[in-house]
Amino acid sequence: MKTVTGLFDTHADAVSAVRDLESMGIPSDDISIVSHHGEGEDSNAAEGAGTGAGIGAAVGGAGGLLAGLGIMAIPGVGPVVAAGWLASTAAGAIAGAVAGGAAGGIIGAMTDDGVPEADAHVYAEGVRRGGSLVTARVNDAREAEATAILRRGTWVDPMERRRAYEAEGWSAFDENLPPYTTEEIDRERGRYRV
Repeated sequence: MKTVTGLFDTHADAVSAVRDLESMGIPSDDISIVSHHGEGEDSNAAEGAGTGAGIGAAVGGAGGLLAGLGIMAIPGVGPVVAAGWLASTAAGAIAGAVAGGAAGGIIGAMTDDGVPEADAHVYAEGVRRGGSLVTARVNDAREAEATAILRRGTWVDPMERRRAYEAEGWSAFDENLPPYTTEEIDRERGRYRV
């Protein structure tokens, strides 16, 4: 199995990629989505842990993975709308770290599944700044096809985004930093809007 990952500046683009992966036959259990969720964003966040169905309805009556979306908090990122194996692994790592056990959070969850650490830092920072991450586990024979889906249209090239972040003095994702404010996220999203 290989892990393919794509960062998107909008939740809608990430949802489209998830749907395309599911359409090519990748099981929902092998796909994850983690999208930044700020105050005032439409997801029925006030309804607490039972938000999955409402969020699924908000993304067009989606089935599969998208119907299971829920809200969780990631240190340094803040609230995210998430579903799938990456969200579960990151949540377990976060719970372990809180209990004094494992550390690593979202970076550890990605690198444990084969995402290069340098890319994992860019992906985590991208979500912190308002982006959405889609990750899929695929058979080796389907890696190229799944990668092509994730690189369609509005995919974020992690090397280019790393250069943009580093130009402002960034070096790595830091879960001890405060999450971005709504205004900072709006400004960040505006930087990359085409």
